[in-house]
Amino acid sequence: MAPRVLLVRHGQTEWSRLGKHTGRTDIPLLEEGRRGAKLLGERLRRAPWEGLPDVEVRTSPLARASETCDLAGFGDRATPWDALMEWDYGAYEGRTTPEIQADGRPDWVIWRDGVLGGETLADVTARADEVVAWARSADRDVLLFAHGHVLRVLCARWLGFDAAFAARIHLAPTSLSVLGWAYGQPALARLNDTAHLED
Repeated sequence: MAPRVLLVRHGQTEWSRLGKHTGRTDIPLLEEGRRGAKLLGERLRRAPWEGLPDVEVRTSPLARASETCDLAGFGDRATPWDALMEWDYGAYEGRTTPEIQADGRPDWVIWRDGVLGGETLADVTARADEVVAWARSADRDVLLFAHGHVLRVLCARWLGFDAAFAARIHLAPTSLSVLGWAYGQPALARLNDTAHLED
């Protein structure tokens, strides 16, 4: 069976709620984020997932991702991996897009213009490509806990698109996505699924 890649964006934090670029700053989960992670875990223990007994789990070492992994019930099976860390936003860390645009860059778009003093899009792409190559290296599913931008780049690269295609992908906090295959080609099997958060 061709491998699937299950992607989980970390739970809600104060900065993600406010739209602040959260790269390497270790912002804790809000109670909403903790609850979402537990609900996701409950969902993955039910059919059709059945607890994913054979899945290989990797997590960003940043607290908001690793705590989401723990609360979902996969912490004891997870290996931290720096390749899954969020984009290093440099001077834009902790700032919103409107704040950056108001500071002399009115047309700024991260996917085109990048950041000051942090990682380039090429840097993030190289990390995503490393993850894609690893995920395709064996016949087993993988479950990844990470962050919005790096997971969006990973989706784009799985599909064979330039990383800038990630601008057209949205991933909500505590969302579940699945990268898989269709007719032998890489495909999106599930995207930005938050059904477990609905009452």
